[in-house]
Amino acid sequence: MTKKTRGFPFILKLTAATVLLILVFIGAMIFGAAETTIKDVWQALFTDVNTDTALMLREIRFPREVGAIVVGAALAVSGAIMQGLTRNPLADPGLLGLTAGASAALAITLAFLPSANYYLMMIACFVGAAIGTLIVFGISAAKKGGFSPLRIVLAGAAVTAFLDAISQGISIFFKLSKNVSMWTSGGLVGTTWGQLKVIIPCILIGIGIAILLARQLTILSLNEEVAVGLGQNTTRIKTILFLVIILLAGASVALIGNMAFIGLMIPHIVRAMVGTDYRSIIPMSAIIGAAFMLFADTLGRTIHAPYETPIAALTAVLGLPFFLIIVRKGGNLFS
Repeated sequence: MTKKTRGFPFILKLTAATVLLILVFIGAMIFGAAETTIKDVWQALFTDVNTDTALMLREIRFPREVGAIVVGAALAVSGAIMQGLTRNPLADPGLLGLTAGASAALAITLAFLPSANYYLMMIACFVGAAIGTLIVFGISAAKKGGFSPLRIVLAGAAVTAFLDAISQGISIFFKLSKNVSMWTSGGLVGTTWGQLKVIIPCILIGIGIAILLARQLTILSLNEEVAVGLGQNTTRIKTILFLVIILLAGASVALIGNMAFIGLMIPHIVRAMVGTDYRSIIPMSAIIGAAFMLFADTLGRTIHAPYETPIAALTAVLGLPFFLIIVRKGGNLFS
């Protein structure tokens, strides 16, 4: 497929999406419980002014919005890869056990290694995401007939419920409910530059590998037999891409906790914009996912200010109807 789809060249669409991301970022920096101006934002980011407003923007709001950008991009790209690999329009890290596995591993780490640093927390999230994925796909493949979209979703729902129960049980037994809730509630409150220094390289590496393998993913998403016929080592490519999904989902959970539906919605929206070529889908998903997460975080901070509405609740309000519509239309929402 060419990079020109539906009337406009891909580069123009990518540029427009980038401009949208910048505008949403500026809005996210301005609006909140403590409203500021563009001048305040400029001074905080590009000058040495040390007023209370500048310090608040620089040390609290700025790292929070950077976190929203990288997590939104990571979840959207991981969802796009999952949908392409499994050829399942309902695939999403939050629905197929990845984020629940990472959350359960996080709860276990907090219970048995309370002094663990952030690096160890991230490793636990990666391991948990991998275990959640293996369980879901193991259950899905156990029955004759191989994978099917419905079977994977049902297995994902069951495994997610099971892993969530483990997480909650551990938090109650070890009296860690407050700490676990802080990690898994799906929010960016308290995001620090120290956390971002660990998270951002992982997410950038994951997205970079996904872009490099986008052409192979496009062929796999259409027909695996064709990919084999073209000389692709499909096992190796699938393994690398699943590791990328685990890296992106694990890093996201380590920063904001369990977050569903972003990885489901964004790739569908992006395919309506750029077509089915993953060389276009992956970079566009990263940008649109980042913009969506920024918007959701801003809405969560302002809709009931000075109190915060959980981002997970906002994404669920949008994502659940989206999910049901996709199911009703058999995965062809925008066709």
